[in-house]
Parts: sequence; C-alpha cells; structure tokens
Amino acid sequence: MPKTHTGFHGVYPMIYAYFDAEGGLIEAPVKASVEAMIRHGVHGLAVLGLASEVNKLSRASRLQLLDWVSEANDGRVPLSVTVAENNVAGQVEFARLAKERGANWLVLQPPPVSPIDESELLAFFSAVIDKVDLPVGIQNAPQYLGIGLSNAGLRELARRHANFRLAKTEGSAVAIARLVEETEGMFDVFNGRGGFELPDILRAGAAGVIPGGESFDVFVKVYDAMRAGQAEEAERLYREVLPLIVFLEESIDHLVTYGKQVAALRLNADAGKPALPSTVCTPFGMAAIRRFADTLGKL
Repeated sequence: MPKTHTGFHGVYPMIYAYFDAEGGLIEAPVKASVEAMIRHGVHGLAVLGLASEVNKLSRASRLQLLDWVSEANDGRVPLSVTVAENNVAGQVEFARLAKERGANWLVLQPPPVSPIDESELLAFFSAVIDKVDLPVGIQNAPQYLGIGLSNAGLRELARRHANFRLAKTEGSAVAIARLVEETEGMFDVFNGRGGFELPDILRAGAAGVIPGGESFDVFVKVYDAMRAGQAEEAERLYREVLPLIVFLEESIDHLVTYGKQVAALRLNADAGKPALPSTVCTPFGMAAIRRFADTLGKL
C-alpha cells in the first residue's frame, strides 16, 4: 500500500447524529460511539458528512455535534470534519471554527448549485482553500450531490494549493484506480460507500475509508490485515460484514436510518428518533438489522 502524502490513512468512521422526538441532538450515543471506535483501534474519526445527516442540522447543531465528538476524542486520534456551508465566506468561517474545535483535516462539500461549469466550481474551492491553514480534501461525489470535479479538475486544484492533497470519493474500486492513475497518485483518497469493496479500493490505491458508524471494528481488522500483506485474512473478514454492507447501500438515507439502528444495538445505546424527513424502518427491515447486529456482536 502506498505511503500517504498527509500522514492520514485508515478507517475514519463517520459519526451518526442521534435525535430525540423534537429533533434535538442526543449526546450519550455520540460519545459512546467515539469511545467504542477508539477502543477498537480506528485510525481517525469523521463527522458532519452525509452519514451525519448534516443536511438536517442547523449550524448550531453542527457545532454541537462537533463539540461532543471533539470532547470525547480529546485529541486521541485525528479528526476529519466536513464543511457543508453553501458559500465561500461560510466555509471559511466554519473551517476556522472546526480547527478551533480540534479538526486535523477538512472535507469541503460543493455548494448546491447544479449544473455548474467546472471552472466555477474550481474557483469556489480555490477561494476557500486559499484561506484555510489545514490539510483539505473535497467531497467528490456527484452521484449523491449532483456536482463534482473531473480528475483533471482535481489535478488543477492541487496545482494551485499545496494543502489540497486529500479526496473523499464515493466511487467503485475501478473508478478509484482510474483517479489514482490520472492524478499520478497526488491524493490520499478516502472512499465512502459504507465500506463497499474495501479490500479492492485499497488495492486500487486508496489511503483509507470513511464508512458509517456501525461496522468499524471489522473494517479496522480488514484494513490492518491488508497493510500487513494478509490479503486472504482481509477477504475473510470482509465477507463477514458484506451482507450488511449490501443491505445498507441502497441510498444515503437508507444507510443512515438502518445503519444507526445497527450501531445503537451494538452499543446498547438509545437510537433515538428519525429526523424528519427520513426513511421509515419497516418490521422486516428491523428484523434483518437485529440479525446483522447479533452476528457482529456488541461493541
């Protein structure tokens, strides 16, 4: 596996947000998640991405969730924070606040403007990165966000900014291999997709994975086995969690709604209530989730 440019690598599970009946955040399962993740050897933590339901959080709630994660982490592992403000000034300000709260690197989401010329998107990201003094990546997931950069666009942004050497993608292993090839390995690539194809995305040149917060203990074992050259063991471990990955991968909202239930069952924590609007868990779906959680065991 290749050496990273930034030093960041491995499994960075995205912290789920848990809600009460009024839509407010619940602290206990968030901090329980952080403790379990660190206990099981994650290489870092991630928060405020799509799996944190950032689109359902006010600015105050985003900062509250970030504060809880940072307090529980207490600097023990690196922290990646997604910045989802819709304009340059907002992203620059939130980046500053994230750094003050312990962020070690940032993932910038594109603004919700589609279609948009790539030159405009490059100008947007460049204006933000110019004013940020942390390592920066972007969330390049047009299939979920409706907007993204080409591999050539990523190269151009990296040419402009020395601190832009990370990419958060949601692609297949084949797409990641193409990204690595066409950018000549300029980026530490972290893929999402709930950990889908984990052994193969690492073979393709990814530095790590940012999955949901329900199967991170298995992903850590898979990643560590791959780094140790134990590919057969990594594949065996991956097969144990693959049925759950496939079940969750229907959509982002499906992943969040059901993945959060798995996490809560494994943590013996309160899953809270779904934030409106959300996928409604069916009795059949919950029965499947309980089987998956029982198979994986307690955290």
